[in-house]
Amino acid sequence: MNENINKVLNSIHHLRQKLNNHPLYNNLNSIEDIKSFMEVHVYAVWDFMSLLKSLQSKLTCTSIPWIPSSNNKAARLINQIVVDEESDLNVDGVPKSHFEMYLEAMDEIKANISEIDRFINQIPTNDDIIQSINSSTLEKEIKDFLQFTFSVINRGKAHEIAAAFTFGREEIIPDMFLKIIKNTEKEYDISLRKINYYLERHIELDGDEHGPLAHEMIANLCGEDQIKWQEVIQTSKHALEYRIALWSLIDKKVSANLEFNNTENKCILN
Repeated sequence: MNENINKVLNSIHHLRQKLNNHPLYNNLNSIEDIKSFMEVHVYAVWDFMSLLKSLQSKLTCTSIPWIPSSNNKAARLINQIVVDEESDLNVDGVPKSHFEMYLEAMDEIKANISEIDRFINQIPTNDDIIQSINSSTLEKEIKDFLQFTFSVINRGKAHEIAAAFTFGREEIIPDMFLKIIKNTEKEYDISLRKINYYLERHIELDGDEHGPLAHEMIANLCGEDQIKWQEVIQTSKHALEYRIALWSLIDKKVSANLEFNNTENKCILN
């Protein structure tokens, strides 16, 4: 692995550990908890696509007339990732973005998608995405998370965008989700094929393909410029801090589910 990539990973190790050891993981125990998780996490799935498309616009030519990219290797790497993320095949073999596949999975388990739909539908009426976020009814942690993403995009530095894209994400959620989904299928004798497929595809692409491609892309963008590498480290740290805050919000919601269920059980016993 590239020496500078190793330095980045070492610098953010404590934050990745904090994210991967977050109390939330031990509190995800039911399909209701999965719903609560997805209803917040969906915003991270959505803004991930904006990071991706911003990188594509920086590293390739997306305007007319077309001109060759000044960094062909980075252009090829980002285009490979875009094909999978923006037009992968869903469980029925229909081309869909991973965001749309996530919405299908949410709908399958009866999670609430009205809030994310409302937020996205209002965006075309406002040219300023930051203003759209600020004027929304989203919770503070979600707003902060989205504002950070678009502040990175608006700064326009490809290596910083690539850092948020690559190092600001969770690693172990899919495995945990799969376990709960499998148990739910068994307990209620139902098939949750869409969410199963999404998670398995997520694991396959991120572990085997997109992760190494993203590392290679950052190494290509930074070269031996140590200022850029420091900016990659700082952006990655901030991205993880906002992700941890998002996890804490979800944890509160999951804890509220447990408290509600305990109250319900007490009422039944009484």
